[in-house]
Amino acid sequence: MTATSAPAARLRDASVLVVGAGALGCAAANTLAAAGIGHLTLVDHDRVELSNLHRQLLHQEADIGRLKVDSARASLDARHPGVEIRTVAARLTPDNAASLFGTHACVIDATDGLDTKFMLNDEAIRLRRPLIHGGVVRLLGQLMTVLPCESACYRCLFGAPPNAADVPSCQEAGVLGPLAITIGTLQAAEAIRLVTGRGRLLTNRLLTYDALRGRWRAVKLRRNHACGACGSCGASAAALL
Repeated sequence: MTATSAPAARLRDASVLVVGAGALGCAAANTLAAAGIGHLTLVDHDRVELSNLHRQLLHQEADIGRLKVDSARASLDARHPGVEIRTVAARLTPDNAASLFGTHACVIDATDGLDTKFMLNDEAIRLRRPLIHGGVVRLLGQLMTVLPCESACYRCLFGAPPNAADVPSCQEAGVLGPLAITIGTLQAAEAIRLVTGRGRLLTNRLLTYDALRGRWRAVKLRRNHACGACGSCGASAAALL
């Protein structure tokens, strides 16, 4: 195998789990399929709604009321017939995480609920599976990659979920559609770097984009030795730099 074909072969042989088939998940899954990933698993319990269509590029008006994973799979099959796609129409929970994470090379967090994001982080640490976090609210987007017991995790940075009443949902706050697609695409790029072993991952860094100010920012992170998720791995003292 030549040096130039090795990354393509690694992508073809790899499998990625995408949790969430909304804005982030649609962009991530489509980008991975276009890049030549061999196997995708999409997990989402929700259905397509009219209010989502401006930012969820794999769903159309004709798909309203359809399970998002079914709609996304149909779109991906039509665009990228060589990709093996598995769908799971369910919520990812601590009870089914082990079976869903399986042998996937990494997990893409394309969810929009804070409780779910913390749970995904904790399960990724417990199951030792790389996690690529992404999030968008209003005009702000962010992403980071978690290598369990090696890099800072989501809980190292944010501690614990805030009170639900204090944080507006994506539906309440609104989301800039192109920004969500951008963050989802960058999550896919992270997965490609991880699978191929090329480039620098967003570990120990939180990359943010402020669409109102047109500004990217990378915040350096360190693991938290007292982290409730990864502290038991023997982490070093942690802080935001």
